[in-house]
Amino acid sequence: MDEGADAMHTVDGKVIIVTGAGRGVGLGIARHLGRGGAKVVIAEWNPERLDAAVPELRALGVDVMGVRTDIMQRDEIDAMVAATISRFGTVDGLVNNAQTFRPMAPMATVSHDDLDVFYRSGVGGTLAAMQAVYPTMAAQGWGRIVNFASSMGITGGRGFGAYNASKEAVRALTRTAAREWAADGIVVNCIAPAAADHHGDAAKETEGYRTFVENCPMGRQGDPETDIGPIAWFLCSDACRYLTGHTFMADGGAFMWA
Repeated sequence: MDEGADAMHTVDGKVIIVTGAGRGVGLGIARHLGRGGAKVVIAEWNPERLDAAVPELRALGVDVMGVRTDIMQRDEIDAMVAATISRFGTVDGLVNNAQTFRPMAPMATVSHDDLDVFYRSGVGGTLAAMQAVYPTMAAQGWGRIVNFASSMGITGGRGFGAYNASKEAVRALTRTAAREWAADGIVVNCIAPAAADHHGDAAKETEGYRTFVENCPMGRQGDPETDIGPIAWFLCSDACRYLTGHTFMADGGAFMWA
């Protein structure tokens, strides 16, 4: 691979915000991007998670900043993006991983409170963060936005009505932004991951995990850092220059479509 091709595939020096990166998939992506030389901003609402994640990445040699951010509060999102630009001078990438969850509920009992939480965090938080980074990305003529969808929304998973609705709304925002912002040099895509931290055996004993593994061609759930992180890396790099508005099913082949 020549030097020009190498440069296309790097995130070295890119300033990338990852929301909800205090644990789980978000933290795994932050680790992977940081190991690749990205300057990482962890936007996390939980101070204990934030206080643990930032030193962890710093110990890996990552240039990292943590900002406590409630994604349901537009002013906090705006302040986080402003702090990013103040510290690093710009923002190149945004990974919209964060979303607040509610318990599963059958469609007959889904409440407006359930819808409100999923929409304010997943849809509203995603939109607000996209809007907050847009002026900077448009001005520099380059930007990468990675949103998060779910195969549950596509297939209509039982018990996840409010969650599914919010995830499909995020995909709609992604497609619209991809169409409107392509002329500004901004690429917008989605990842639908099947991944979880499995540092202990407890998570592997759940019925949901066992069912997924039994039906997954690869026979396992994904690792946030080594399975989902590389996809986020690609989507945040210059190599992803002709793909926009798509949903990438990172699930070991559990859901295949054409």
